[in-house]
Amino acid sequence: MFNEVGVVHYLMGFALGHLGGSIPSGLWLVQAIHGIDIRDYGSKNIGTTNVFRTVGPQTAVLVLLCDMLKGIAAVALVSYLFHNPVLDVVTALGALLGHNYSVFLGFKGGKGVATGLGLLVFLMPKVAGTVFLIWLALVMATRYVSLGSIVAAVCTPIMAWYFAYPPAYIVLGAIAGFFVVLRHKENIGRLLSGTESKIKPGNANNLKK
Repeated sequence: MFNEVGVVHYLMGFALGHLGGSIPSGLWLVQAIHGIDIRDYGSKNIGTTNVFRTVGPQTAVLVLLCDMLKGIAAVALVSYLFHNPVLDVVTALGALLGHNYSVFLGFKGGKGVATGLGLLVFLMPKVAGTVFLIWLALVMATRYVSLGSIVAAVCTPIMAWYFAYPPAYIVLGAIAGFFVVLRHKENIGRLLSGTESKIKPGNANNLKK
């Protein structure tokens, strides 16, 4: 709808993305449904994996969808208004960093996997499908969610290049992949030492009140 894009638009796009990405879906949904603070359990993370391990798959699916949609919403709005790939990328980066460093949580947050996947689904669906299959194959084979997430993150810019997406999107894939790997640095240490936990569903009924 609008052709002119300036510095103010990039700042507004980033801010809008960051605010949307900052919504702590995992924390709020688990509190609303189960009456607990997910940060007191398991890995203390608010993301889908820890929710799955702590209270089970039903709530984890809700968290996954909300974390994906909160990133998509801001980018979809900006994309509809301006049709500018670079502005889309700036807004997407805001959403990803908002999830990782939420303004609602003192600039702490998740690891960016679900929100990053949502952004890929909207901006680069071919890449999203490919890296999801890579993630799924590795998780099914090893039961290490972190390993699947790390490898999928590394593959993201490669797949963006392979499918000939715009250069700005390839850069987004590289930056997003970098942050996902960075947020998994402790998991990498545990994978190398053989102490990383394998995935299995939790049950909210087993939690101590």
